[in-house]
Amino acid sequence: MYDVIILGAGAAGTMCAIEAGKRGRKVLLLERNKNIGEKIRISGRGRCNFTNVITRHEHYLSENPHFCRSALARYTPDDFIALVERHGIRYHEKKLGQLFCDESSRQIIDLLKRECRDAGVEIMTGCDVTGVCKEGRVVVTTDQGVFDAQSLAIATGGLSIPKLGATDIGYRLAMQFGLNLIPARPGLVPLTFNAADREFFADLSGVSVDTVASCNKHSFKENILFTHHGLSGPAILQVSSYWTPGESIVINLSPDRDLADLFRRNHRSDVELATLLSDILPKRLARKWCERYGPSMPMHRYDLRDLSSIAAQLHSWNVVPDGTEGYAKAEVTCGGVDTHDLSSKTMEAKKVPGLFFIGEVVDVTGHLGGYNFQWAWASGFVAGQFV
Repeated sequence: MYDVIILGAGAAGTMCAIEAGKRGRKVLLLERNKNIGEKIRISGRGRCNFTNVITRHEHYLSENPHFCRSALARYTPDDFIALVERHGIRYHEKKLGQLFCDESSRQIIDLLKRECRDAGVEIMTGCDVTGVCKEGRVVVTTDQGVFDAQSLAIATGGLSIPKLGATDIGYRLAMQFGLNLIPARPGLVPLTFNAADREFFADLSGVSVDTVASCNKHSFKENILFTHHGLSGPAILQVSSYWTPGESIVINLSPDRDLADLFRRNHRSDVELATLLSDILPKRLARKWCERYGPSMPMHRYDLRDLSSIAAQLHSWNVVPDGTEGYAKAEVTCGGVDTHDLSSKTMEAKKVPGLFFIGEVVDVTGHLGGYNFQWAWASGFVAGQFV
């Protein structure tokens, strides 16, 4: 028998366990994988982008966009940075407020293990949950035994990266207890071209270019990356969370240079359009663009109106993706447990006392760049004060 059982030993679950343990609660942390923090381990290419110093609620998607404010205000990036520094972990800011470990993401996992140990948390890995029931107290049935607790926190994550053990158990438990779900979909995920575009742009795989990508009134100034399947890179991953099938995304391929002005100033020259564009875009992309949208000729052979039209196309390349690369390549899952059914102050289900949902399983999805980890730390911290 325990005071608290937590399902899922990722960022949110471990933080919740640590905070509950600090309060003297007897905590059991159950993890399906053989090791805790598997998503932490692979994050940031093994360096773990563990937070973002400029975290604000505007960096999150949710059907209830103000829900995350409370938790984010009560456990800030500075709070987690202080924890990292207390454990002697060196880190650096890569760009746009993103903080990474200098050495390895395993340092964050080791930090969490030590904090759990110091808080008296019992961790059980390789444990598959087969059933949960609640009649007053909570009873969790697993392949390693049956456990009883006063409170249950569900930190089982979403559907992204199934090779790391992602399942829908958190959503199933939410439905079992009568909570509403916002439909899940892949977020921060590469987008795919239709068959014709995939074939045409295939030889650009590996080409990267700085852009502004926009979708549904949201814009991100980052690079895009051409792949064998379509488009990836930070700007594409960001807009993918706002994209729905059938919609277009608009990509400004030259956000820092006015191409119409450049073309006007070179209108009388003998330089070819593709050559001129190669000063702005990667050479392969410049030539491919001219192949697709018009022959590359000496600038003086173009009508100024045609050049104006070409510039406009480059500044607003309209792409209608065929789809996404799915949960296998998605960094997060958009949607999840409806936040209208949860208390923003405690993360407890409003209609089911003693039941808490935290982290990615909840309908709060951050932008790329450490925001999802900060949500995990914050929501886990808050729940840990009340479980």
